[in-house]
Amino acid sequence: MELRQFAERTLLSDSLDSKLTAPELPFSDHQPGAATRIDAPGRPATLQFARQRTAPTMPHGDALHDPERRAVAHHIMANHELQALEVMAMVLLAFPDAPIAFRFGLAEIMIDEQRHTRMHMSRCRDLGVMFGDLPVNSWIWQKAQSFRTELEYVAGLPLVFEGANLDHSVEFEQAFLKARDTRSAAVMRTIHTDEIRHVQFGMKWLRHWKKPEQTDWEAWTDALHWPLQPSRARGTLFQQDARSAAGLSDEFIQRLRDYSDDPQ
Repeated sequence: MELRQFAERTLLSDSLDSKLTAPELPFSDHQPGAATRIDAPGRPATLQFARQRTAPTMPHGDALHDPERRAVAHHIMANHELQALEVMAMVLLAFPDAPIAFRFGLAEIMIDEQRHTRMHMSRCRDLGVMFGDLPVNSWIWQKAQSFRTELEYVAGLPLVFEGANLDHSVEFEQAFLKARDTRSAAVMRTIHTDEIRHVQFGMKWLRHWKKPEQTDWEAWTDALHWPLQPSRARGTLFQQDARSAAGLSDEFIQRLRDYSDDPQ
């Protein structure tokens, strides 16, 4: 399948089945086309982005003993994974001249995002909620509109959003286990393992595009746009070993762990 065809189907289709159908392999990139950007992804009516502050907030871990609250958590995470998938499709269309290895690697990660979305959807359904029953936010999509270069993309989505999920996936795994929901916990463990590779992809390409005189940390923080800051790239249960496995340097990991938004 041509990468552009895959990206257009993923980004523009208003059919969830179409957006989440795994592509025919192998990929080709003979017709990347002209750079293209759109204001909002195509989505079915039930998954259109809601007005600000109208979508449900993530339930606290202690509330996940309630199956309804677990369903809400999976619904929110399904939307996060879907937004990440849509942003990646946007990047394929916005940067047709990016190195082919980057484009192929990004498309492979998109297949993971399709699978993650389906996994959360399945748990929603098992817990009595269909994906689309609740309003959904546009947080990741909106922040991605500031990505004007490939470097800004890898600094933002893989190294902030997916970087934070190295921690959040473990936090939810533990919360689901505490609620005796081993199936939901297994979903989070699978996603955690995949996120290590996704963060590794981001760091690889940050190093490719950064200025030679910059450290990884300097290049990363210089490429971020407010409100994306280093503090958003971590959760509560800081996963140092996962970050080492993703290829982050000891210095980068320590600076991330110690970072404070407070200039004092």
